[in-house]
Amino acid sequence: MLSVKVAYLASAASRAISNRVNSRTFVIVSAYSRLHCPVSQTRFYQSVAAPEETVIRIPRYMQKQVENVKQTRGKNKINTVRAGKLLIQSKNPDLNQTAAYTLGRFEQPVLSSKGWKHNKSFGDYFTINNMRTVAPFVAENQNEEVEKEAPVTFNNLQICKELVETLEKIGITNPTTVQLQTIPKVMKGHNILCAAETGSGKTLSYLLPIVQRLMADKKSEMYAQGTHKIGAVVLVPSRELAEQVAAVSRGLCAELGLRTMTVGGGRGVGHIKEVFKKDHPDILVATPGALVKALRRRCIDLSDLSFFVVDEADTMFDPSFSDMLESILVKTNISRHPKETKGLDHKAQLLVVGATFPGGVGEVLSQVTDLGSIVVIKSKMLHFLMPHVKQKFLKLKGTDKILELNQALKQLQQEGGGAALVFCNKSVTVNWLGYSLDEMGVQHARLQGDMPAAVRAGIFHSFQKGSADVLICTDIASRGLDTSRVRLVVNYDSPESHTDYIHRAGRVGRAGGMEGGEVLTFVTHPWDVELVQKIETAARRRTSLPGMESEIREPKPKEVETEE
Repeated sequence: MLSVKVAYLASAASRAISNRVNSRTFVIVSAYSRLHCPVSQTRFYQSVAAPEETVIRIPRYMQKQVENVKQTRGKNKINTVRAGKLLIQSKNPDLNQTAAYTLGRFEQPVLSSKGWKHNKSFGDYFTINNMRTVAPFVAENQNEEVEKEAPVTFNNLQICKELVETLEKIGITNPTTVQLQTIPKVMKGHNILCAAETGSGKTLSYLLPIVQRLMADKKSEMYAQGTHKIGAVVLVPSRELAEQVAAVSRGLCAELGLRTMTVGGGRGVGHIKEVFKKDHPDILVATPGALVKALRRRCIDLSDLSFFVVDEADTMFDPSFSDMLESILVKTNISRHPKETKGLDHKAQLLVVGATFPGGVGEVLSQVTDLGSIVVIKSKMLHFLMPHVKQKFLKLKGTDKILELNQALKQLQQEGGGAALVFCNKSVTVNWLGYSLDEMGVQHARLQGDMPAAVRAGIFHSFQKGSADVLICTDIASRGLDTSRVRLVVNYDSPESHTDYIHRAGRVGRAGGMEGGEVLTFVTHPWDVELVQKIETAARRRTSLPGMESEIREPKPKEVETEE
């Protein structure tokens, strides 16, 4: 048996020597065989093969892969991004996207905020650059002017001479796209639902035809001997917005003999009764709570209205206001056809206006009018990110937000100045942030819902006049308020919904406002990242924000329980 082993090992050794010479293949002689052979027999192997030599065999395809890695390592990676202005500018240049690049229908965008839920992403950022220098509602108007080779003015909309002169005094000569679409429809007596981006001039789009109609009715013989009644009611969600709309209305009515009054929340029933003891105004701007109180005490009668306006409709049709809104509309004779808005027995014309399409509008309006008779006017940029406003998103720790805010405010003053709005989600955050800015020597004002209504109105009015350049506020200042002085919006707390983001960002880039507006959003918590990723996806695809209402939905039939 031993002789057989010796012969086998000898032949194996000879094959190993020949293979080593011819094809560079190596064989490992294990120590196991040496332990089972006598010393005299192992001398043969020691004289033939190198002592204790161990070699590892590597396949050829693996050797080629290693050589390729060595060759490419150390070389700079060449980016194949198309040249041109950047739409998305990221901290990582590989994630930039140029304005000339368009994603395919089924192409999934690579997001700069993809890994922002991880703690290692702190310090990352990306920017959505502005692709236009002016707002789209102004640019579209200019394009129409070029096509018609004549400037479109309010005279083309058949606005009376007195109102045109009043507008010229405040520097308004050309209507925006929203006004071009809305004013003719209102003058024809249609019920309107107008949804357009913030700052596009929606307030004038309904106030101008209302003032002109009320002025014509007042001059008419059929109203000469009648009792003075309220001609139009404008319903708004907050007292601040009521004061702002009333200020615009008073400016239009100053030389026309029409009166405008406001009834807002925060005051008792005694104040409401005192307001209506005098002659009723031609235009009443009210909040829902105050108007409900006035109706319950029978201080006013809405059965003879000519116009009923619901401003900031996305808020007014929210469940928190919808019950009050429905109870008010039930006591108002809303027309179902344009012919019903004329004559002595006329009914009220319904105008619903908002920056986003209101959800639940069908359930409420179906109780008072025919949904098919409502003319829907939607802006082309509805629910889109504003292309003329630069928007930056920064992922950072909560402890670093106050330092980044201070740096952003300093940079704003260095780049030419302007006012800034700082949004927080809670009133306690507004107060805490105010104390922190006090310690840093930053002059500011605060506005939050826990303040009395009269105090809030005074603070915002003083901010509009320029008493302070920084206003720390909650979302109470994001709906409809005129912030033409503002050039920077800071989301100190990330907004909780797409609607909140659209309204906050809409405080800059408004018609008649400062150019070069910017929005800065601090992203801290993992639950804020999903909203940011949807915003970035919409920007890269150039689509509207997802999940937003876009049509009036017919109300679902109520299920009636049948007795068996």
